[in-house]
Parts: sequence; C-alpha cells; structure tokens
Amino acid sequence: MPNEKVLSEKQAIVAELADKLKRASAGIFVDFTGTTVATDTEMRREMGQAGVEYSVVKNTLTRFAANQTGFEALDPYLNGPTALALSYDDPVAVAKVVYKYASKKDSTLKIKVGFADGKLIEESQIKALAALPPREELLAKVLGTMIAPVSGLATVLNANIRGLAVVLNAIAEKKSGDAA
Repeated sequence: MPNEKVLSEKQAIVAELADKLKRASAGIFVDFTGTTVATDTEMRREMGQAGVEYSVVKNTLTRFAANQTGFEALDPYLNGPTALALSYDDPVAVAKVVYKYASKKDSTLKIKVGFADGKLIEESQIKALAALPPREELLAKVLGTMIAPVSGLATVLNANIRGLAVVLNAIAEKKSGDAA
C-alpha cells in the first residue's frame, strides 16, 4: 500500500491529466519506442511552435483520468510506452505534427489512437485531419465564400446606379439641347 504522500501526488497527477483531457480539443496517444533523442527533440520543438503539448504519460494514471472524463474506451490502448500530444485550440495542429513524424519512412513513432470532440478517432481519421488546411486558411475560405455574394450584389447595384446616371445625364443633355 503506497504511503499517503505518494497517493496524494498520484491523485494530483490524475486530476491534472483529467482536466487536460476535458479541455483539449484533440489529442493523440503514441508509442514512442525507438524514437531517437534527435527526432524527439525536433518533434517537441515543432509541437511547441504549433501550440501542442506533448508529454510521456503513465498508463495506469492515464486510465484513471480517462475513466473520470468518459474516455473508458481508451483502456485497450493504454499499454506499453505511451506519450500524449494535446491541442487546446486547433485539433488539426496536433494531427499535422504527429502524423508528419509518424508517417516518415524511417519513423518508429506509432499512433495508438486519438480523440477529437470527445470521440475516439483511428489513425485513418487522424491522417484525414492532418490533410486539412490550417485553421486560418479554412476561415479565410469560409469568409471569402460568405463575402462573394455580397460583393456580387454590390457590383450589380453599382452598375445599375451607373446606368441610371448615364440615362439621366443623356436626358439632361437632350433637354438642354432642345432648349437651345
């Protein structure tokens, strides 16, 4: 039986991990067996730049945290060396970075499972997420799609007003020519 201090430390770790799982928009569990220090360092640097949090996790403590957050389905994946990559803002960012390194020809990084919006996702779905354009680009496309009809309407209205001005100008010139 662990002493009270160790038990309280483990409970704090479980609580913190459960909070992270709840707040994350997406996460990916990986097996990092055989990953070199150089590759790991490079991957961690890229994850930091993308706003992705990456850490090695203990399976038993993660299992407790997963059960607290409704991710009981993670249980079969929590064995062997496990690391967790989390993104709180952009679910595509975590998929892009992890998949980039897992899909390299000489990579030993293996994707176990991921989650997004409270649901587990398999490697094929992670690959599909990684293929999406960045969030900013998606927002720009949506905004462009929304603005296009308004822009077209403004052009049509502007052309009608211009046409009306030309007609009124022609009528004014005709009347001034008739009066002379």
